[in-house]
Amino acid sequence: MAPRGGHAAASSGSEDEEEEAEAGFSRSYFLAKEKEPSSAKKRARAAAAVGKLSNLNLVDEQVLRASLAEIPPKHEKEVEALTRSYKDQYRNWLFELRCGFGLLMYGFGSKKLLLEDFASTTLTDFTVIVVNGYLPSINLKQVLATIAEMFWEQTKLKRKRHSGTRSQPSQNFASQSMDDIISFLNNQTSEDGVDGVCLLIHNIDGPALRDAESQQCLAQVSCCPQIHIVASVDHVNAPLLWDKKMVHTQFKWSWYHVPTFAPYKVECVFYPLILASGGHAQTTKTALVVLQSLTPNAQSVFRVLAEYQLANEKEEGMPVSSLYTKCRERFLVSSQVTLNSHLTEFKDHDLIKIKKHSDGQDCLHIPLVPDALGKLLQELA
Repeated sequence: MAPRGGHAAASSGSEDEEEEAEAGFSRSYFLAKEKEPSSAKKRARAAAAVGKLSNLNLVDEQVLRASLAEIPPKHEKEVEALTRSYKDQYRNWLFELRCGFGLLMYGFGSKKLLLEDFASTTLTDFTVIVVNGYLPSINLKQVLATIAEMFWEQTKLKRKRHSGTRSQPSQNFASQSMDDIISFLNNQTSEDGVDGVCLLIHNIDGPALRDAESQQCLAQVSCCPQIHIVASVDHVNAPLLWDKKMVHTQFKWSWYHVPTFAPYKVECVFYPLILASGGHAQTTKTALVVLQSLTPNAQSVFRVLAEYQLANEKEEGMPVSSLYTKCRERFLVSSQVTLNSHLTEFKDHDLIKIKKHSDGQDCLHIPLVPDALGKLLQELA
């Protein structure tokens, strides 16, 4: 009996020790939880942090950009040597382009100047069309319609030269579907007497081009025999834009690592700086940059619309017919088609909004408050 009782005592002692250990663990756990901040406290701290961030006195963007411009460049000799090494590859790039490959440039730094230098010095046998993919919005259909119209005019000129017949009437590619335009481009060959076109796309991964529909459209265009594509990417996830089929059988990219370490001065002008204040000043600055890149006639058309809006602030907008009449009187446009091309450009860059008037006609409105619009006109002058 004794051994049995002794065994029971031993078992009882071990159970007590286990219970004490569990109790100790429980106390430690709850003590630790007590020391942790509650959800309410976490939310309060987060709210306090947000309040502090929102109270930061952000500098005006123009002042910040001016300060950034004053920062002296570094490693100029090394960057210049790097650029020279890229220029030595121009002939290789041209050879690959003629072999049917697309050129895709990646690496840190703006590649805008490098690609435009390549186009102006080496792609002299091509008609180069530049697409600024870093813009907030791009009318891809208008770009393709422009290429199609150029091919059509070249074909007409060749037929007229050889046969002496009357030229065929122009086609309105802008009214056709994207599939019809691409089908027309795909039927163009060197035998038709048309020059090759090089589509130079800065930031093919830009916000207006990175959707699947735009990428598929560009991939189909890259398969057209008379169209070649040279593009750049800067987004870290750019390779995820394309599946294997698009890369290998359509774009046929030849990748080149060309870090230039050049600042993204032009590409980033449409995006507010993190430490800069936003508001109307940023919108006005962006609009000014866009307008300065347009033709003098386009600027004058915009000025007519802006002056009308400032003089008639209570109206819903300026009717398109009224704008056309005023522009015709000032010899700014020769036809409705010319005006529409300017308006399309304004709309693509979000310079204007089109809305229906109460009587049903289209009206144009510049989305700026009067003060900002007046300041924009002064700076544009």
